[in-house]
Amino acid sequence: MRSIWNGSISFGLVTIPVKTYSATERTSSVSFMRIHEKDGAPIQYRKMCELDGKEVPNEEVGKGYQPPGDDTVVPVTDDELSRLPAPTGKALTILSFVDPSEIDPLQMDKAYYLGPNGASAAKPYALLREALEHHRKVALGKVAMRGRESLAMLRAHDGAIVMHQLLWPDQVRPAPDVVHEEVKLRENEMALAETLMDSLGELDPAELHDDYREAVEELAAAKLEGEEPVAPAPSASDAQVIDLTAALEKSVRAARSGRGEGAESASVTPIRGRTTKKTAEKKPAASKSTADAPAKKTAAKGGTKKSTARTAQKSTAGTAEKTARKTTGKSTTEKSTAKKTTAKKTAAGKPRAKKSG
Repeated sequence: MRSIWNGSISFGLVTIPVKTYSATERTSSVSFMRIHEKDGAPIQYRKMCELDGKEVPNEEVGKGYQPPGDDTVVPVTDDELSRLPAPTGKALTILSFVDPSEIDPLQMDKAYYLGPNGASAAKPYALLREALEHHRKVALGKVAMRGRESLAMLRAHDGAIVMHQLLWPDQVRPAPDVVHEEVKLRENEMALAETLMDSLGELDPAELHDDYREAVEELAAAKLEGEEPVAPAPSASDAQVIDLTAALEKSVRAARSGRGEGAESASVTPIRGRTTKKTAEKKPAASKSTADAPAKKTAAKGGTKKSTARTAQKSTAGTAEKTARKTTGKSTTEKSTAKKTTAKKTAAGKPRAKKSG
C-alpha cells in the first residue's frame, strides 16, 4: 500500500511521525463513461474559456477564489498559498479526547490509516493506540492535507490508528422540516419494532457484496461473448400491508424463519386488546359452533326429559314396591294375630281334665 501523505501527530509534548494510507476504495464501485451512441467512441471534455471561447491547455489552468455573495473571482497562485500561515502544517494537533458518541456521523468524511514512520515512532504510536482503545475515547484535532485544513478524529481500529477527516460544524446542514406533523405510536408497535430489531440478529460483514456491480459485470461479459443478456428474475414482493402492526409481526416471523428457527418459535404472541391474524382465522369455527349451539341445547333438553321420565318411572316403581312390601307385611301380621286369637279360643273351649284323687 502506497503512502499518500507524511506528517506527524502532536500529542502534548510527544511527536509521532506517521504515514497516511487511504482506508477506503471507491474504484470498485460501478462507474460509466459517456460515449457517442452512433459509433461508441468516448466523449472528451474540453476546458473552454468563457471569454474567448477557446480551449485552454492544462498548463494555463490556475486557481481563483470567489468570495461568498460576490461575482468577482480573485486569482490566487500556489506561491501565495504556500506563504500563508498554516497552524497545523503537516502535523495533526490533538486538541481533546472525547467520547465517540459526541461525534455526529454526519461530519464523517474520508478515512485514512495512520502507520508509524520509522522505528523511533513505533513505541509512541503503540502507546497512543493502546490509550485510545483502553480509555474508549477518540482524539479530536486539526490537520492540513492537500492544501486545506480540516477537523480530524483519531480512533483505534484493528491494531492501527484510523484518522477520519471531519466536516466543520457549519458544513453540516440543519435538518429540514421533513416531518410536518407528530405521530402517536402505540406501545405494542414499539415492542414489535424492538422485537424485530432483536430478531434480525448479527451481521457478518464478509457476506456483504455489491449485487448491482456483479449484475453489471455479468451483463458486460454476456454482451462481449455475443450472448443475449439474461434478465434477472423479479424479486418476490408481497402486497402492500396497510396495518403497521401486522407488517411488524410478519417481519418478525420472516426474520426468525430466516435464522432457521421453527414455525412455533417464529409465531408472535398476540397482544391483548387486539385481534391477530390467527385469532381471526379461528373466528369462523367459533361462529359455526355458536350456530350449532341451539340444536345441541335442544338435544340436551330432550335427553333431560327422557332422563326425567326414567327417574319418575324408577321412583314410581320403587314407591309401589315399598307399598306392596308394607301391605304384605301388614297382612302377614294380621294373619299371625288371627291365628293366635283362634288358638286361644280353641284352648278356652276345651274342657279341663279333672285331677284324680
